[in-house]
Amino acid sequence: MSDNKVLDLVIIGAGPIGLNCGIAATKAGLDYLILEKGVLVNSLYNFPQNMTFFSTSVLLEIGDVPFISHNTKPTRQESLEYYNRVYQSWKLKAKFYEEVLDVEKQEGVYILKTNKQIYHTRAIILSTGFYDLPRLMHIKGEDLPKVKHYYDEPHPYIAQKVLVVGAANSACDVALELYYKGADVTMSVRKDSLSHRVKYWIKPNIENRIKEGSIKAYFNTTIEEITPTSVILNTPDGKVTLANDWVLAMTGYQPNFDLFRKVGIESADDEFLTPIHNEETLETNMPNVYIAGVINGGLKTSKYFIENTRIHAEMIMNDLAKKIKPAILIE
Repeated sequence: MSDNKVLDLVIIGAGPIGLNCGIAATKAGLDYLILEKGVLVNSLYNFPQNMTFFSTSVLLEIGDVPFISHNTKPTRQESLEYYNRVYQSWKLKAKFYEEVLDVEKQEGVYILKTNKQIYHTRAIILSTGFYDLPRLMHIKGEDLPKVKHYYDEPHPYIAQKVLVVGAANSACDVALELYYKGADVTMSVRKDSLSHRVKYWIKPNIENRIKEGSIKAYFNTTIEEITPTSVILNTPDGKVTLANDWVLAMTGYQPNFDLFRKVGIESADDEFLTPIHNEETLETNMPNVYIAGVINGGLKTSKYFIENTRIHAEMIMNDLAKKIKPAILIE
C-alpha cells in the first residue's frame, strides 16, 4: 500500500525528543507524521522495571506539560505515564509498530518504505536514540535463550547463577540488584577496573561487594564461549569454566547506523562515528534531513541526554520552517 500524498515532515522515532519534534512541527503548522517501530517511548519502555531516572522530572518535561512525580527523580513507570500524557495532550500524529526499512530520494522528495506502507515527505528528522540496538559480543553461544542484552527485573534470577558482562552503570546496577535478591552473581570485566563513570553512590557498594567476595569479578577478562550450562572465560590466569544459568550482557547500545546509511547520512572518520551535521541547525549532509537527540553523538552515548537535547526540536524547526513555511518561527 502506498500513500502518494507528500508530507512536509516525517519524524522517525517516538521517544521524548521525537515527540518534542512533533510538538514543534504542530506549532509550525507542518503536515507531519511520527513513525515508531515499537511502542510509544520504546526505549524507556525497555528500561528495567524498577529504574529511577538520574534526571529530575523538571528536566524531562517537554511541550509545556508539567511532569509531576512522587519524588524529585521519577521512575520508569511515571515517565511512561508522563509521555503518554504529552502524546495525548498534543494529539500528536504517530503510527506505532511501523519500522522504516528503506529510504530513497527522488526529485527533492524522500520516499520511505516501512513494514506496512510507503510515505513521501519533503523532510526527515531521525530521532531514533540508541537503546534499541545492543552492542553484540560476537562470541559463540551469544544467540542462546539464556543470553539477554536487556534487563527487566530481578525475580527470574533468584537462586540462579548469573554472569553479568560489563563495567559501567548498567552492569553494576544489575549485579547489585541481583545479589540482594539472592542470585549467585559473577561479573566479567574486559579492563582492570570498573568504569570511572559508575555513579558515585553505586561504586563503593559494588567495589565492597567484590572485595568481600559476595559478588565474584574477573577483570582483564573476555568470554570465549557460552554453552547451555556454562561459560568459558579467558582470564589473566588462563581459561576458567563456570557453571551458569544466565548471561546478562550489559555491553551497551548503539545508534541504528544501518538506517543512517539508507538515508544517506555520512559519519565522521572518528572513533564515535559521529553523524555529520550542522551544529546550529542539526541538518545532515542530506538536504532537509536532520538528526535529533542522543544519536547526534554517534557512539559517544554518554554525551547527550533528554535534558540537553530538548532544544533540538526548536533548532531544527526554525531552520526547516524557513524552507517549508517561511513566515513561521518557533519560540
